[in-house]
Amino acid sequence: MILYRKSAQLRMKRAAVPEPPFWFATAIAPYSARRAQPVAIDYLDLRASSSARLEVTVCDTVRDDLERSRRLDEPVLVDAAESAERFFRRGEEALGYCGEEGLAALHLISTRSELPAGNAADSVVAIAAWPVDLGQLEILFSAARERRLRWGVAIPVIYPVTTNLSTLASLFELALGSGAAFFAALPIEMDATAKHAIAQSLAIGAEDDVYATLFHSNLEPLHVATERHIAALAAASGLFDFIPPPRWERRSNWNAATLLTLTASRMMAMEHETELAGTIARSARAVAEIDKPIERIAAAASLSIVQALDEVSVDILSDWVAGGQSPFVERINREWRLRRDAGM
Repeated sequence: MILYRKSAQLRMKRAAVPEPPFWFATAIAPYSARRAQPVAIDYLDLRASSSARLEVTVCDTVRDDLERSRRLDEPVLVDAAESAERFFRRGEEALGYCGEEGLAALHLISTRSELPAGNAADSVVAIAAWPVDLGQLEILFSAARERRLRWGVAIPVIYPVTTNLSTLASLFELALGSGAAFFAALPIEMDATAKHAIAQSLAIGAEDDVYATLFHSNLEPLHVATERHIAALAAASGLFDFIPPPRWERRSNWNAATLLTLTASRMMAMEHETELAGTIARSARAVAEIDKPIERIAAAASLSIVQALDEVSVDILSDWVAGGQSPFVERINREWRLRRDAGM
């Protein structure tokens, strides 16, 4: 049972440095975190859970709360996932406010959700493919294509549903054929209640090997391998293999910090030069906190004058500012993109 209750509280979350997978500086969530059955994903905490009874709070004063809030730093994430958005459209209201204020926003919806009615300038729509209902997702993908939205697909990585290679292949072909700009993974942590709900929904018994893997194995290696597989699928067809922040084409400090953080996180996940990865991650934080635009610093002198940056990060950002690509980052990306069915 899901009960909806009006509330005056608007959930907001701020970040001083970009973090995967959404890279937001400000997140706006007009609904409470747990709002779906049998499995509810909290997209801000990247955690899945389940409950037989849910009370979903719906902010009834979105615009007023945003007008009263402190400055909204961009990029903004608007969490409008699940069916609450279809009925109440509070996420659409928040996105409209961002458009009026000239704020770049990433609008997150899901399979049971609804595309925003408008097409705010500099907004990007991420469609989370959960639950995996290909028929409903095809409707959303087709509508996004027809309206020429800037959009892509985010795959919550949840064993065994979205770690299944045939399922991923079907989702990818559907996204590619519909004109998606990105196809990216969302790492999700499952608690025991979510695992139990998944086992029940798939009729997985305790004697099944899948059940044993779900409850008694370390799922992280499989989840990471699936993230890398998703990235390989995307890159092979020219799609972004991560969720690009709105206005990603700009050489802003936030985008520079995003580039460094993305690179460092992939190195750490692969356990590749982890000490250097930690150094790059620290440089990312420093870049996000610099007041002067790094593009201006690079043009006037050299990024090496920023003492908080290590040599590798200086090289990465210098190449990125000059031409949009870094050989070091491209090498890490090539190593990261690894299909699970390679060689089969």
